[in-house]
Amino acid sequence: MSSEVNGATGAVAGATGSVLRIRDLHVSVADTPILRGVNMQIRQGEVHALMGPNGSGKSTLAYALAGHPNYTITSGSIEIDGVEISAFEADARARLGLFLAFQYPVVIPGVKVADFLRHAVSNIRNPDRREGEGLIGMREFRKEIRDRMTELGMDHEFARRYLNDGFSGGEKKRMEILQLAMLQPRFAILDETDSGLDSDAVRVVSEGLAKLSGPQMGVLIITHHERLLEFNRPQFVHVMLGGRIVETGGADLAHELHARGYADIRARHPDAAPEPTHTTPAAAV
Repeated sequence: MSSEVNGATGAVAGATGSVLRIRDLHVSVADTPILRGVNMQIRQGEVHALMGPNGSGKSTLAYALAGHPNYTITSGSIEIDGVEISAFEADARARLGLFLAFQYPVVIPGVKVADFLRHAVSNIRNPDRREGEGLIGMREFRKEIRDRMTELGMDHEFARRYLNDGFSGGEKKRMEILQLAMLQPRFAILDETDSGLDSDAVRVVSEGLAKLSGPQMGVLIITHHERLLEFNRPQFVHVMLGGRIVETGGADLAHELHARGYADIRARHPDAAPEPTHTTPAAAV
């Protein structure tokens, strides 16, 4: 197992394309410092896992990357292909190819899954369009969403339901996998996607993500557990304590954490700041 402070990593052999780079990132919530100098680099085609105990700052990193207004970047930078995006609004980051699957997806009664995705896909493919104009053609969209749902083993009637309204935990996560399939982002951040799911639901979501992962998508899986990683083997595993990445290794590091917990990590890093206590907003941007 290799160990590098603050997540500096080398690239996976053959990984090319776009790069998401996080440099010395400090983030506060309500004037309380949470992240204390995070460094990470994710290339398209790489799978990274971020693990750590509750309150260590994992979800804060996800929301800061996505541009949630409650998370204030006090120093450091977030770049995609050298473009600093820290000041960008959430929609601008999405148009650049950054996708966040939320731990608690938002319920939108009255908006059908298909309508939501048609507008989202149109916004990504035609970022300069005005609302109500430039939507992807209905025939083209219907074929595409049906093809994607078939690939993911989803009932086509799912697209007629209201977004996350009355969805089970597993259905909400499958909805996010469908969004990934339709939007095809350059970078996907999955925040606790396995949270609250039974083993069967985790398997379905994991297999869906595995089908979508490839050379055109860099993935950061934020999780407490190893279950989601069984189908999506990470090249890099980062461990966060007290708002810092204290170790980076390969998949074996995830196995160690699953088997032994975080006691050994804490013992190896006694200088790590105490885990901050904070509440992650349930509402997404």
